[in-house]
Order: sequence, then structure tokens, then C-alpha cells
Amino acid sequence: MYTPQVIEHYENPRNVGTITDADGAATVGSAANGEMVKLTLKVANNVIVAAKFRAFGCPTAIASASVLTEMVTGTHIPEAFQITAARLSDALGGLPLDKQRYADAAEEVLKTAIANFMSETEG
Repeated sequence: MYTPQVIEHYENPRNVGTITDADGAATVGSAANGEMVKLTLKVANNVIVAAKFRAFGCPTAIASASVLTEMVTGTHIPEAFQITAARLSDALGGLPLDKQRYADAAEEVLKTAIANFMSETEG
């Protein structure tokens, strides 16, 4: 049912935690509902230099957030904003339709965290 990529990111998630002095942050979903992703970003010179996540949910939720942090680290903000749920799904070896919502949530939390960063810097 799970691809080798999902299993790898679930068993060995990357960048778990919270950046305490984050430049951008967002949370999608609710722990009470059993599905939640929180993303924090550290940005320098318009480049995401660090990304950390916390997730509650099934292996696909954790894997989607983990692969997201790998994909965004080292990217310029405009490039990071172009990361889609489809790209995340591809990076995980393809997700079945009933699990696609986790990649969708990862895309949403990324775009919301970037928007948070942008609003703070334009402040």
C-alpha cells in the first residue's frame, strides 16, 4: 500500500521539530481531528535556509511533510512557492487518491507559511 519513499520518510522523517525564531510559520488541520501539519521556516536573503515540521496523522501525512522540508530547504521563496501537491506526491513515488489530501495539506501549509513570512517582512 505504501511506496518505499513513503515508508522511508515515515520511518526516518527529516527535519522534525519547530524553529523557535522562525521567519514564517503555519498550521493546517487540527490535532483534534487527527490530521495536522505545522511548518516553520527560517529565511535568509529570500532563501529558505531551514524548514521543520510537526505532524499528526498517518504515515503519508508524516512522509508528505518530511519530503516537503527537504524540497524547500535551499530554495528561493518564489521557487518554493511553486512546489505543488503533485510534485510532493511524485517525490513519494505517487500517492493513491485516498491519500492525496496529505500532499494537498503539505502544499497548503507551505504556501501559508510563505505568506506569513511575506506579511512579516512587508510589515
